[in-house]
Amino acid sequence: MIAAQPSDRFASPDPDDESCADDGRPREKCGLFGIIGADDASVFTALGLHALQHRGQEGCGIVTFDGARFHVERHLGLVGDNFGDGKGEELQTRLPGKAAIGHTRYATQGANILRNVQPLFADLSSGGCAVGHNGQFTNARALRDDLVRNGAIFQSTSDTECVLQLIARSRRTKIVDRFIDALMQVQGAYALVCLTNKKLIGARDPIGIRPLVIGERDGAYILASETCALDIIGARFVRPVENGEVVVISMGKNGKAELESYFPFPRVPARPCVFEFVYFSRPDSIVEGRSVYEVRKRMGMRLAMETKTAADVIVPVPDSGVPAALGYAQASGIPYELGIIRNHYVGRTFIQPKQEIRAFGVRLKHSANRDILKGKRVVLVDDSIVRGTTSRKIVQMVRDAGAAEIHFRSASPPIKHPDFYGIDMPDKDQLMAAQLTSKEMKKQLGVDSLGFLSVEGLYWAMGEEKRNAAHPQYTDHCFTGDYPTPLVDHNADRAAKDFQLSLLVESSAK
Repeated sequence: MIAAQPSDRFASPDPDDESCADDGRPREKCGLFGIIGADDASVFTALGLHALQHRGQEGCGIVTFDGARFHVERHLGLVGDNFGDGKGEELQTRLPGKAAIGHTRYATQGANILRNVQPLFADLSSGGCAVGHNGQFTNARALRDDLVRNGAIFQSTSDTECVLQLIARSRRTKIVDRFIDALMQVQGAYALVCLTNKKLIGARDPIGIRPLVIGERDGAYILASETCALDIIGARFVRPVENGEVVVISMGKNGKAELESYFPFPRVPARPCVFEFVYFSRPDSIVEGRSVYEVRKRMGMRLAMETKTAADVIVPVPDSGVPAALGYAQASGIPYELGIIRNHYVGRTFIQPKQEIRAFGVRLKHSANRDILKGKRVVLVDDSIVRGTTSRKIVQMVRDAGAAEIHFRSASPPIKHPDFYGIDMPDKDQLMAAQLTSKEMKKQLGVDSLGFLSVEGLYWAMGEEKRNAAHPQYTDHCFTGDYPTPLVDHNADRAAKDFQLSLLVESSAK
């Protein structure tokens, strides 16, 4: 019996650990891809995962079914290093079949070890079943503890394994019903893909926090986290999987894939995660019917309207700040320049053997373009500020390059609340905006002025007239503290801490 340790699930990265290379940015749990009805299923899946690599770089896996048996490969590291050797025929030999699912992972629950890499696979009474998950169950520990008490044996510390355990224990007959039965018991955020010996299944949580889309290519159906994964294989975007929807794709008698749709949950308005637009999704993706690139440009335009300042040049913090900086430049009339150049060839495992080398920090990934910055009043535009550690280093780098003034602008509101839905967000005591006033943040960052996009401006950029306070259109808790689902595990932890504190107070009083 392998039980998860709480420290394994919620530990924050160590900024001084060279294996971590933490850059202070939020990271999302994973990218998903699934396909059925294609002769080159594993090759298409590898390509799809490559397009989704930005959603997770710690591990990747592919599971295929060839009509008789399942084939599983899971690895630590990047998709290209494990599935991208350019030998498509070899990959088809290793992972044959017309159906496949794949996963690229960034851990938010469960350590970065091979047994946590997805898709997770199990042989059930009804046959093999593989599952990939993007998101996080907010009642994972409560579920796990209950399952373990009833004899379940876990092989990973990932919350995703709860789904496999629940499917295995369901008393329903059909695999789709067993899958839905499992979904009825989990809470939080999820997009799921599941592969059985007959079906490809996809699902989104009842309010659609995490994304999932449907594509089609030559009669084959595809499920993916983003539309950019469809583009890379020349697939046609069909539609998003709706919030609370379960899609079941089977091979029909005519040899073509057929799609069925189920809505097992009570229908409620969707609340997709706004961070998909702020940071996570690739700029060329379409999310919830909106161009991510255009939304980010609108964020920058509104930011310029809300935080006007006299300046000579607009400089993005690459790469995520680029669209917003373009919008800021267009709205303000101030020239846009690449004042910071990013090195795209520095990975998370770059060797940093000595403290003085590690201290170079941000310069391994970013270099100042001195000719652009020297003597200029610079507006630095980034997507967000989380811990503030990287922002502070970038500001200092720009200052060292000779900038006369630095005005830092965040194309999202201040992040004041942690996440429990699959974003690797620090605890509240590590969130800069939660601990400091705007004036204190300005001083800590070492800037001449500091400005954030307002919540109202964010919703304007999304095409909304305003935020509906009673029924928000998006999951925006990191900015507002408005969590859309019960936080079962977190509330249990908080209750336990409060109880321990009360015992200490009572003991000291005695």
